[in-house]
Amino acid sequence: MRFKLAHASYMGNKIALDLSNCGFVSILHGLEGIANVAQKLITENIQEEMRIEEKARDLLEENIDEIEFMQADEHQLFWRIKQKLAEQENFILRFEDRYNDLAHKILNELFEEDLIDSATSETRIVNVIFKAFNEYAKVYNELEDIVQERIANYKRKIIFGSEEYDLIFDKLYQEELRKRRFL
Repeated sequence: MRFKLAHASYMGNKIALDLSNCGFVSILHGLEGIANVAQKLITENIQEEMRIEEKARDLLEENIDEIEFMQADEHQLFWRIKQKLAEQENFILRFEDRYNDLAHKILNELFEEDLIDSATSETRIVNVIFKAFNEYAKVYNELEDIVQERIANYKRKIIFGSEEYDLIFDKLYQEELRKRRFL
């Protein structure tokens, strides 16, 4: 699953909560610092993917005449270009590998900033962080459908993509996250 920038804060909170509830990590300076570190690193990771995608789009646009002439599948070409650019820049696209790597980076930063302490193996802590990513990914699509259905059932029509829609979506999405203890 491809996360969006708006997800970074939710995932940061989820990681902080899961670390505090796992029973083998001591939180030294509150959950907020942990959530902020995780959110910062997740945001940087998502922005890096966005930068690679922008390069891929630029390359597609530069060659659009050839692509149309050859009747090539633009989506497939975009994905191949993105994969090649990611490989050149040592950016991991595969979900498991990417979020495992990111979990290690988050853990290292949490230790460096002295936000957590633990006597257990780093692998156990990385697993907690990775599991938070995995759980969020599983729940996201379900929550998105629930929130979109709730908005569709409003008495007045809310236009998809409008500022009002985005505000309502975010509010309802956060409510659903709270119900599932992601916030």
